[in-house]
Amino acid sequence: ARIMAQIAYYVSAGVALGAPDRDIAFSVPTGNFGNVFAGYAARKMGLPISELIVGSNRNDILTRFFQSGEMAAAEVEPSLSPSMDIQVSSNFERLLFDVFDRDARRVAQSMASFREGGSLSVDAEKLSDLRRLFSAGRLDDDETLKAIGETYRETGEMLDPHGVIGVAVGRAQRKD
Repeated sequence: ARIMAQIAYYVSAGVALGAPDRDIAFSVPTGNFGNVFAGYAARKMGLPISELIVGSNRNDILTRFFQSGEMAAAEVEPSLSPSMDIQVSSNFERLLFDVFDRDARRVAQSMASFREGGSLSVDAEKLSDLRRLFSAGRLDDDETLKAIGETYRETGEMLDPHGVIGVAVGRAQRKD
């Protein structure tokens, strides 16, 4: 239900930004992948999203996945952005369902393997397909504090650690 509600605000924001007459992009600070998956679902429903940027903190399992094609769990490290202190992005399975051609058995096997061995991967072709829409980046705590200060000096807005990760990673990763 939460993802359905999040899809609605992607559509609302998209229309406010000029969709469907122009492509739009979103940068999303995330650890569990639910919110950014809602953007992916909105795109599948026809919203002209050209890019989804995943912003991570030092618990960067999603960034590492989009860079390498391998999801490998590590120790969770507490950070200034605690809602992203995650090493098992439970909503990522939803994307894998599409990546694996909607083969639920393959997703279940991959996730079981991930839980047992701590990693899963996709082949180079699947990763290339994902990179057409997704990019990702990370900020550690020092970079987060620096980005908060820079954003405040530039705009007068004081962003929280989660939001500033989305902004800073979006600026660094955007395609245009």
